[in-house]
Amino acid sequence: MNREENSDSIPIDLILEILSRLPAKSITRFHCVSKLWGSMLCRPYFNELFLTISSARPRLLFAFSKPGEWRFFSSPQPQNPYGKSSFVATADFHTKFSQNLNICNYTSGLVYFSAMWITKADVICNPSTGHYAMLPKLLLTYGETRSFFLFDPVGKQFKVLLMNKINNNETKDIHILTLGTRKVRWRKIQQCPLIHIVSHEWICINGALYYIAYNIDDFLGYIVCFDVRSEKFKCLNLNQDCFSERSTKLIYYKGKLGVVNLKYAHGGGFPLKLCMWVLEDVEKQEWTTSVYTLRDEDRVVKVYYDLFIVGMTATGEIVLAKKKVCKPFYVFYFNLERNTLLSVEIQGFGEYQSCCSVHAFVDHVEDLNVYAFVEHMKKTYEYDATSISPPEQKL
Repeated sequence: MNREENSDSIPIDLILEILSRLPAKSITRFHCVSKLWGSMLCRPYFNELFLTISSARPRLLFAFSKPGEWRFFSSPQPQNPYGKSSFVATADFHTKFSQNLNICNYTSGLVYFSAMWITKADVICNPSTGHYAMLPKLLLTYGETRSFFLFDPVGKQFKVLLMNKINNNETKDIHILTLGTRKVRWRKIQQCPLIHIVSHEWICINGALYYIAYNIDDFLGYIVCFDVRSEKFKCLNLNQDCFSERSTKLIYYKGKLGVVNLKYAHGGGFPLKLCMWVLEDVEKQEWTTSVYTLRDEDRVVKVYYDLFIVGMTATGEIVLAKKKVCKPFYVFYFNLERNTLLSVEIQGFGEYQSCCSVHAFVDHVEDLNVYAFVEHMKKTYEYDATSISPPEQKL
């Protein structure tokens, strides 16, 4: 039997089943194998199959930044690690951007960079494949801006919310950009009734943006809620104790909004005190409070005020990581129900030094629909492709 006959004898469903277990970066390359393969890999059935298998193995996405450079890695999240207190995981390198980019946001498999110096445009990119698209820039004549990258699960739309700030950080004008439409353009929308200062802590849950804000008059803390679909604002009251720590983090807790604070023991190490508030009812604004103690029984890792809360996984672990790249580099998984702390040493970051800041995102899942969306955006909005250095990838 020759090679072509042997290839033809393999059922297409079996080929798709095999390919669905490969990384997204490999799938994008296989589009060029032949017209038949390009057609097979664009089928909605294959995209859903790939997403189903990828969702069963979520990863922890890392973004390392230093002046003029961003690098993306990911490592597997522990699956059923109970009975263990520590183990080792290996990170995979994805892509690198050699540009001066502002802090990134992550939503539904895409990374958003705001206010680039050189191109003067915002950028969305697929961290798994390195594909990116530049967005139209909103030209403003005053103040600074604060932007949020959001997703509407009902309308299946990505949106960018941009707030313009004046001298005292007060929010002045608010614009929104809906991606994926025929005409990608900025629209001005109604402001929030509360005059406030916007913080850098936010999260998007089930089509709602939540971010921490401070009243411009008395500087009390609030949670501002923005419905991505209706584009309306609402303010939520919360115990002021949750705003007392610099490590305040908004998390996704079993479909609800959670607010978490982290407090160190004397000397900046373990045991750690974790305070959490959960929004049980949005309309009634009812919150529940819980307090946990995190202990490193094996004393594997030495910390000194250098941890940050990454978020909460879909399986119920709160993830903490080091703020700077170091060797060895550790990530912690705290299970609330079992009251157990798992330390994971992440290897494979190469020669990165402590000058690099760490950004991390839980439950990263590779999605081929995201790749198709970025390619569509590149065609929708014309830009100068030479204005940004192409991402460097490890082949």
